[in-house]
Amino acid sequence: MRTFTYVRAADAGEAARAHGGRAGSRYLAGGTNLVDLMKHGVEAPDTLVDITRLPMDTVTEEVGGALRVGALVRNSDLAAHPVLRVRHPAVCEALLAGASAQLRNAATTGGNLLQRTRCAYFQDLSMPCNKREPGTGCAAREGVHREHAVLGHSTACIATHPSDLAVALAAADAEVETTGPEGERVVPVTEFHRLPGELPERDTVLRPGEIVTAVRIPAPPQGTRAAYRKVRDRASYAFALVSVAAQLTQRADGSAEQVRIALGGVAHRPWRAWRAETELTGRVLTEERVTAALDAELTAAEPLRDNVFKIGLARDLARTVLLGLTRP
Repeated sequence: MRTFTYVRAADAGEAARAHGGRAGSRYLAGGTNLVDLMKHGVEAPDTLVDITRLPMDTVTEEVGGALRVGALVRNSDLAAHPVLRVRHPAVCEALLAGASAQLRNAATTGGNLLQRTRCAYFQDLSMPCNKREPGTGCAAREGVHREHAVLGHSTACIATHPSDLAVALAAADAEVETTGPEGERVVPVTEFHRLPGELPERDTVLRPGEIVTAVRIPAPPQGTRAAYRKVRDRASYAFALVSVAAQLTQRADGSAEQVRIALGGVAHRPWRAWRAETELTGRVLTEERVTAALDAELTAAEPLRDNVFKIGLARDLARTVLLGLTRP
């Protein structure tokens, strides 16, 4: 048993002071990921700062229709929120696709975004992993990597981010609100998670001691349709091989006024399909146009030995979702 200091913070200031920005400090909310990693020995913090008493567990509607979701709102409560279900069905679908009911009852909004990769080599202390122990190598590159990244990976890491919610939030143009030693700031979800580069141990752009306080989801334009779809190896409780979140707003003539596409299961972060969106905006979404736009997006893919199939799967799934949104 490794001992650690446990602090139950009463407010964000106390939490920040207890954490201190130290490498051995961790914030604890639902614990559905952190506690598992501690059991495996992947995480061995010397200080746990319990933030479950902080007033960050409500969903509020702002003027203009945006929803501000506290970082401690449970996944099950968020998925059942009546306003979210109407305005952001893709977010609800992503939450419900994410885990078992028991885990959704414990997992939090902020914690979901901050969960670590489910790469088997990251969780196996006997194997080299640059994300877990920088400089040791990436066993997955020559090992079992069927589920790993085809976009944005590096020689240092080919892991994928496991969050379903993050993919839907990326397509919804959501923002992450944080507070820390340097004050408060707002980061777009599309910029919150990092590509691995040479620093795969850094999953996000959070600074030492910084804490997620809320996620803000802007109101979509009137008439917007949205959906989230996920392909996995089994029907329940599995992480995505590929997932797609999309939003579509159409003009009266059927052309796309606004298109938002995010892919999951293919990169170290939710992959916003900016190129495909640009090519489809202002045009009627036909099967040929959507296929061409998605193929153009996926030209950046660099598949490994065993995951070439993800490219076609991502294209076909995204096409199905987008074309489905064109129909009432």
